[in-house]
Amino acid sequence: MAENEQEKAPAQEQTQQQFALQRIYVKDLSFESPMGAESFKKQWKPQINLDLNTRHTKLDDNNYDVVLTLTVTAKQDDDTAFLVEIQQAGIFFIKGLEGPALQQILGAMCPNILFPYARETIDTMVVKGSFPPLMLAPVNFDALYQQAMVQQKEKGEAPKH
Repeated sequence: MAENEQEKAPAQEQTQQQFALQRIYVKDLSFESPMGAESFKKQWKPQINLDLNTRHTKLDDNNYDVVLTLTVTAKQDDDTAFLVEIQQAGIFFIKGLEGPALQQILGAMCPNILFPYARETIDTMVVKGSFPPLMLAPVNFDALYQQAMVQQKEKGEAPKH
């Protein structure tokens, strides 16, 4: 009986799933205020637009570089008051996951971890530009990932693994 338990232990260790955050870093950051001082002459009622995107790169067997790109544009009428873009990145150790499970971790869970860091950096940049604080609302990356998978299926594209 003891031999059977010892034989099962190595097999269980091989299939054990592991996930760890190795590092979070800012890959790229920019702030522009094209109107300059003209921005402050108008009553502040901007239209805020948020664009986001994610991508990932396999660094080695179990490490992935995930990049969350956020672009925030604030417009007053038709003029751009400010534009902030950040590429918030993280290196994640992921072992024991493959296929759709791995893609969901890379496409939803990792960006979910990175978003608060990007949101804080954007807010800091906006305030340093002398604009009112900008606290972006939370983003449901799980729902965005599921939506992207449905769109891929409707287009007849094979899911990216």
